[in-house]
Amino acid sequence: MPTVHNLPQPFKIAEVIEESYRVKTFVLEGSFEAEPGQFVMLWLPGVDEKPFSLVNSNPVTLTVARVGPFTSELHRRKPGDTLWLRGPFGNGFTLEGEHLLLIGGGYGVAPLLFLARKAREGGRRVSVVIGASTARDVILAEDFLALGCHVIIATEDGSRGFRGKAPEVAEELLRDINPDALYACGPGGMLEAVRMMAGRRGLPVQLSYESYIRCAIGVCGSCQRSGWLVCRDGPVRRA
Repeated sequence: MPTVHNLPQPFKIAEVIEESYRVKTFVLEGSFEAEPGQFVMLWLPGVDEKPFSLVNSNPVTLTVARVGPFTSELHRRKPGDTLWLRGPFGNGFTLEGEHLLLIGGGYGVAPLLFLARKAREGGRRVSVVIGASTARDVILAEDFLALGCHVIIATEDGSRGFRGKAPEVAEELLRDINPDALYACGPGGMLEAVRMMAGRRGLPVQLSYESYIRCAIGVCGSCQRSGWLVCRDGPVRRA
């Protein structure tokens, strides 16, 4: 499979899947080598360039929420249209142990689907907590189930699954299962809660951070967090 580098390469859209009222998955024609947790820079000529985590690399797949002008423009793209990508960039997840607990908040579940796929291909057990504000914000649950994962849904308003935030539900789940490692992707507050939970339980944990990324190669400093760069030293880091 060809590898994309720091020059944008064209990829035609093969399929667009409606995941929810504001989330679409774009399946592209083409593949490249990448690890779960890595990201690509997606360029729309004349619009802008933004980072997105990979949901799959074979074929290249991105799940994108409509949250602003760039993603609104992307959501107008249809099969046959061309997207421009460079990457993959950053450090991805490392599989460890035989039973993984994945915790995703909001759109942070997208890169965890890539991780779950790789873990299941290796014969590992995977449990997943999907957190969302309401039932209509839950995405990719059926995809995790199709992989054979144990899926738990947490909504803040209780409209689907358990009532509460993903880390709270995950901590309750830890009383019944004994995972070898925790993995999480989502808002900063959620990641901190998972980090603290892992510390209390003595479990290894890998966290995927979000940030404002421009160059993606550690030059511009836009994604600096407490002395490290998300694009170069992350987005996945061990806590």
